[in-house]
Amino acid sequence: MDQPAQIQLQVLGDQHHNEANKEETMKQSSKTGHWWWWVKVSLYTMSVLLGQSVAVLLGRLYFLKGGSSNWLSSVVQVGGFPILIPFYLLTTTTTTTAAAGGVDHDHDDHGAKPPLPSPHTLTAIYALLGLVVGFACWLYSVGLQNLPVSTYTLLSASQLAFNSFFSYFINGQKFTPFVVNSLVLLTVSSVLLVFNDDDSSAAGPTSRVKYVTGFLCTLAASALFGLLMSATQYVFTSVIKRRTFKYVMDMIIYQNLFASLVTVVGLFASGEWKGIGREMEGYGLGTTSYLMTLIWIAVFWQLFSIGAVGLIFEVSSLFSNSISVVGLPIVPIAAIFFFHDKMSGVKGISMVLAIWGFVSYVYQFYVDDKNSRVVKKAVDETSR
Repeated sequence: MDQPAQIQLQVLGDQHHNEANKEETMKQSSKTGHWWWWVKVSLYTMSVLLGQSVAVLLGRLYFLKGGSSNWLSSVVQVGGFPILIPFYLLTTTTTTTAAAGGVDHDHDDHGAKPPLPSPHTLTAIYALLGLVVGFACWLYSVGLQNLPVSTYTLLSASQLAFNSFFSYFINGQKFTPFVVNSLVLLTVSSVLLVFNDDDSSAAGPTSRVKYVTGFLCTLAASALFGLLMSATQYVFTSVIKRRTFKYVMDMIIYQNLFASLVTVVGLFASGEWKGIGREMEGYGLGTTSYLMTLIWIAVFWQLFSIGAVGLIFEVSSLFSNSISVVGLPIVPIAAIFFFHDKMSGVKGISMVLAIWGFVSYVYQFYVDDKNSRVVKKAVDETSR
């Protein structure tokens, strides 16, 4: 065989070897990426469950022991974002280093780096979302002040139904039988609480008015939160179009910054700030416990924010909301022991329906994930 032919065969052999190595590397990278994705989703899930459960219980403790300011309660729900700034700077540095080393996840499916919206556009988006967050926090505070923790938590589960409704129009969410079943169950679960006379009529007409006020405010807050989750997913997928954790932190910090401004303005405009000193002195557990309660409420709500926004970023707003709902049994059961809440038959049925609705939605997510992996495997085998 002449020398040119030998060289050609060697080149072809090297190309085949390189393609085989590249294919094997892509397989390993895909497996590693899928494993790491599940790790991140698990961490975000734990953040949502722990942050939400502890923050709600501490929020109710604040009102039970003498706290009365709905706006102050709203401020601490969003005002803890400065504790995330060191972590934010760390993630920004890590992202920059990774990009300098040739690792960049900010490209789209075609390999092109999508342009970021202008700073003015991003500022307007964060400000609008922050306004919604601030008002929703105030509504949630009114609900938590006037409702038992168990009723408040069960009613908050309706945010998944609202989220599904808004996701249909904003995110193109498909309504499968399991999703529809989940929505119906969660809706019925919330409606049942309207007929829960144990909480609403135990102390006469005044208690009834407070119950209705808390009920309506919590329901309105759940609707706003459902809208917020869908809007946040839309911003990630259609506006920012980036796939790094830095943008998750951007969303949390800037959104909470504007929400803090809204709630602080509300605190001073309402005049509630004038009573903070008296409230602190008369707090049932003491001044130190008063401060620590507010501080830990802020910390655990930030933990919840990281988990919730992270799940929106990695999966979807509906999945993030469903994980929030899975913590449903934790708070009411804990409230029975810590706050001596009553668990009536109506609440029990409502809880079972809400959990059933959550399981129905999670099963649909499992089916979708399984089908997507089957399709991906078939595409990979066809492309060989």
